[in-house]
Amino acid sequence: MRHDLHIHTTASDGVFSPEQIVDAAIAGVLHVIAISDHDTTNAVMAARTAAQGRGLTVIAAAEVSSTHQGREVHVLGYGLDLGSPAVTGLDTRAQDRRMERMGEMVEKLGHQDIAVGMEDVLEAAGPDHHMIGRPHLAAALVELGHASSVANAFDLYIANHHPAFVPTELGSPHQAVELILAAGGLPVWAHPPMDMLDELLPGMVEAGLSGIEVYRPGNSGRTTRKLQAVAEEYDLFVTGGSDWHNLDRNDPLGAFWVTSGQLKEFRARMQLTD
Repeated sequence: MRHDLHIHTTASDGVFSPEQIVDAAIAGVLHVIAISDHDTTNAVMAARTAAQGRGLTVIAAAEVSSTHQGREVHVLGYGLDLGSPAVTGLDTRAQDRRMERMGEMVEKLGHQDIAVGMEDVLEAAGPDHHMIGRPHLAAALVELGHASSVANAFDLYIANHHPAFVPTELGSPHQAVELILAAGGLPVWAHPPMDMLDELLPGMVEAGLSGIEVYRPGNSGRTTRKLQAVAEEYDLFVTGGSDWHNLDRNDPLGAFWVTSGQLKEFRARMQLTD
């Protein structure tokens, strides 16, 4: 079976609605997907409804934001209880903080004589957004002529190392792990920065980290082997996904997938059957 366990929709910073994601996943011959929007599960039920009777399993997930020393650390939560107080509380806090953060980034860009307003960001996000994120700001910068593409806007203005960057600051990595556990989910470190592994992994494992994202389109063979070794050392299961947002940054859904054989322990923990 073909899996993609890291997909974003218009509920956060993807460009496809939940229904469009389901259509694209089926067209791409995927069998299991995880809707893993940033800090919200708002799109999961719509995706599940769209997938009914079509041979596609939709896992309830979210990519929970956290910050360590000014750097973003994301933890994927799989199999979340959508009605849990931990999930609903995260959604509310994240909405407020993400709007505040975006205002701070817009202000910092203004200090650099880059004219963009919150109204431009909200227009770029569209009516279906639930969470505001940097891709929405990047799209606004493209629309206003400050960048040639979303990727170019990140490179020029809003990537982590640029002066306009502001971390989400919803909590620490270990608090993100604990939140996912409180919501009945399995916490998995998403796209772990290799230079942060030794510093953060022991504490995250102690907090209850279950797995680590190993398989990604951009990972080199060396990176994949290193992450596999780390997973074995710390007794973590492995996952993988495309981190799909839009066709400006990603290939079509289904161009990248992870096999059942690569996900044996994850599938067992999630009680997935063929």
